[in-house]
Amino acid sequence: MTSNGSLSLWLCLATNQTLPQLKAHIGAALNVGLTPVEIKEAVYQCAPYIGFPKTLNAINEVNEVFKEKNIASPIESQKTVDEDSRFENGLATQVEIFGDVIPKMREAAPANQKHIQDYLTAFCFGDFYTRGALDLKTRELLTLCIISALGGCKSQVKSHVLGNKNVGNNKETWISAITHCLPYIGFPRTLNALACVNEIIPEN
Repeated sequence: MTSNGSLSLWLCLATNQTLPQLKAHIGAALNVGLTPVEIKEAVYQCAPYIGFPKTLNAINEVNEVFKEKNIASPIESQKTVDEDSRFENGLATQVEIFGDVIPKMREAAPANQKHIQDYLTAFCFGDFYTRGALDLKTRELLTLCIISALGGCKSQVKSHVLGNKNVGNNKETWISAITHCLPYIGFPRTLNALACVNEIIPEN
């Protein structure tokens, strides 16, 4: 959990826009062996959940640290889809993570909201989850941490607990990641996230 733990805790800083602390932790992430491309990809993973303005704020901090450490930019692109394939590949990734609930959810969406489902599939899962450098298990674990840090997202936390289970992350991994987040998101959001985990996967 060393690298994932490091990623998860400073993505909480990006989510909550505590940018001076984020900058310090980016340097620390490099010191413990995370690569520049892993760091960039982790921040990009925030975009569907916290929006582009906050993500760009975080990327600016990353770029400043990279400049100070003489890390060349731009980093090699990890894009694997284009305009013609992003929806199809995104849908395949969604189904891989969440299973048959995805076609049912898309079918059940009201006519005036189906475009939101299309955006979710193409943007969140097509444009981001299909990228290189971070595997699906890591991206899904990071997403759980990001939405836990946001607060007020219990429905999405529960969905991503199941998603994490489906891609092979176990309950101890989730608890370890959420524990890493605790000092950065506080007890209320941490306990809410743990309640969602325990509701979906009860203790024996």
